[in-house]
Amino acid sequence: MTAAAADIEVVNADFPRGPFRAAIFDFDGTLSLLRRNWQDVMIPMMVDLLAATETTETRDQLAVVVEDFVMRLNGRQTIYQMMQLCEELRARGSSPLTPLEYKHQYHDKLWRQVEQRVNSARQHADARAQMIVPAADQFLQDVQAAGVEMYLASGTDLVYVRDEVEVLGLAEFFGERVYGALDDYQNFSKAMIIEQITRAAGVPGVALLGAGDGYVEIEEIKKVGGLAIGVASDEEARTGINDWKRHRLIAAGADIIIGDFGCHAELCQLIGLV
Repeated sequence: MTAAAADIEVVNADFPRGPFRAAIFDFDGTLSLLRRNWQDVMIPMMVDLLAATETTETRDQLAVVVEDFVMRLNGRQTIYQMMQLCEELRARGSSPLTPLEYKHQYHDKLWRQVEQRVNSARQHADARAQMIVPAADQFLQDVQAAGVEMYLASGTDLVYVRDEVEVLGLAEFFGERVYGALDDYQNFSKAMIIEQITRAAGVPGVALLGAGDGYVEIEEIKKVGGLAIGVASDEEARTGINDWKRHRLIAAGADIIIGDFGCHAELCQLIGLV
């Protein structure tokens, strides 16, 4: 067994093997590292807000509550995490702002970290390469070469996603098939994009492959019978497996677990893409 093959964990040996006609990818943590450690911005912000209520819970106790729902909702639009925040605030006797207002506060805080990475990646090829999950671009090339139409669906706001896909040089793989969160959140979900692929485009579920590092996209891919590749990326180290992600992705129904796409050649062989 090669080192690359050893990096592929098959959870469900009876996974779909194509032929594949469409592929759907998550963005942050799956292809992009521009927003790595976003949770280190979101969770403390929410803990601060909850600690300011009349609760008797300690900050550590609140952090456990917040981390649970933030990561459970990872993969859905950010607004859903903010909706849950509002519920938690009301449960502790507070009168919250709207979820959209909290979402904008969060994006402002996160952008202070992300802006420097985006600008650096925009200007320098080396910096750009460091902001891509290892070999993700090579796997996209493999999928494209196999004649599979690719879609990108992110829980991050569409305006950011479109720009960051361009910055990382990945736009050519998706064309107009880039989707992201909207302020009118009911007009977008990953489930809606998958339905568009399987119904409007007439792609059978077994002919759909998907890759993501969040619970939601894996669950939705499996609902239609597709191949779900869980990307348990260690976003800080850029190598190895994040065990927390791995366990969550397996619980969501992932067929295969990888840490990054350094195993792309072996992965393509395994799933019958080549």
